[in-house]
Amino acid sequence: MDIGLISLICFVLLLILLVLGLPIAFCMGGVGVIFILLKLGPSSLFLIATSTWEALTAYVLISIPLFVFMAYLLEGSGMADDLFETMYRWLGSVRGGLAMGVVIICTIFAAMSGMSAVGTLTMGLIALPAMLKRGYDKGIAMGSVAAGGTLGILIPPSVPMIIYGFLAQESVGQLFMGGVIPGLIMSSIFILYIGIRCGLNKDMGPAIPKEERGTWGQKFASIRGVILPLILVFLVLGFIYLGITTTTEAAGIGALGSLIVVLIYRKFSRKLVRNSLMKTLRITVMAGWIILGATLFTHVYSALGASEFVKQLIASAGVNRWVVVVIMQIIILFLGCFMDPTGIQIITIPIFVPLIKTLGFDAVWFGILFVINLEMGYLTPPFGYNLFYMKMLVPKGVTMGDIYKSIVPFVAMMMICLAIMMVFPEIVLWLPKMMMPAR
Repeated sequence: MDIGLISLICFVLLLILLVLGLPIAFCMGGVGVIFILLKLGPSSLFLIATSTWEALTAYVLISIPLFVFMAYLLEGSGMADDLFETMYRWLGSVRGGLAMGVVIICTIFAAMSGMSAVGTLTMGLIALPAMLKRGYDKGIAMGSVAAGGTLGILIPPSVPMIIYGFLAQESVGQLFMGGVIPGLIMSSIFILYIGIRCGLNKDMGPAIPKEERGTWGQKFASIRGVILPLILVFLVLGFIYLGITTTTEAAGIGALGSLIVVLIYRKFSRKLVRNSLMKTLRITVMAGWIILGATLFTHVYSALGASEFVKQLIASAGVNRWVVVVIMQIIILFLGCFMDPTGIQIITIPIFVPLIKTLGFDAVWFGILFVINLEMGYLTPPFGYNLFYMKMLVPKGVTMGDIYKSIVPFVAMMMICLAIMMVFPEIVLWLPKMMMPAR
């Protein structure tokens, strides 16, 4: 059977299983087992064992539970309340200041968590009611929370970047550094947009009353609650950048450091640790099964000659290599409307990354483009995760249509940021090139 026909059957079968509602891990793994038996024979079933061993013993994947534990520990300790109090005191007097503060807080939480849900849910619970109560336009209020939360997967440490690095065989540390500047640029674009909109229309984001702004003493006092978490973030990323530790070792420092921070702030409790560990366990097990299925699928598809097939396909098409990159981004954006980000990575990375390398592009640069596109997937209907989070959090009377409208300008800004990173790849690659190799 021709590899082209095998590829068609393989992905049609995969699509059918996904539509039937089978978990992505079993879709990928099941298709892999079927083609092992059909094309390679029962004697090749050892690929299941080797794939399992590779997936579950990869050193870099140990960082996933460590970073997730760090995120949940800091989230459960009430750090979000302290951050919002700080932004409320410092930015509340500015039009749109609370919405801009939400984006800043989400940026900080992104550097602590690596997940979108943390920033979206915490700010949705704390900041969204405060903004609506003070007369903020619901579009600006909801959009800032939903879009700000997506920064969690672009600003390191990022769980999707760890998965991308593992599947693409690229340095997770370099991916982390590659996401820093794009993440800050996207955060700044959001803040600039909110500032301009609220500056032109005072009713969209009115300043808080003078009596609620607090004194300078209260403003500086509010900073104390966030100093140690920020120091922890800079230590973790700094150690990776300077080559003092590997990504996994830095994750261990982050997990231990978060425990110390919680102890210093006297927010440590057995319940907090237990809840953080249980949430970490659920995320890690889910990620482990997905990675296992993806690894098996990738090994089998590669053994059938996929890499050579993709190279020949592109060579015969004769299209410009930039056209190929744009088409890939469109495919990822389309899939983001219907699939979860991890599933998109599992399906596309084994195909896209070898092709990107064949075309002479940098796989770290492409990885950041990939993650920015996944961010949009959190906001694009009908399957965007953050849209469902917002529906759970908004008051009665706010429809799903209102939520869709609120994210339109933010998705447009993400597209602009994606275009900037495509046209100017050095923005992404500057920090990775400058970082020291891990000793």
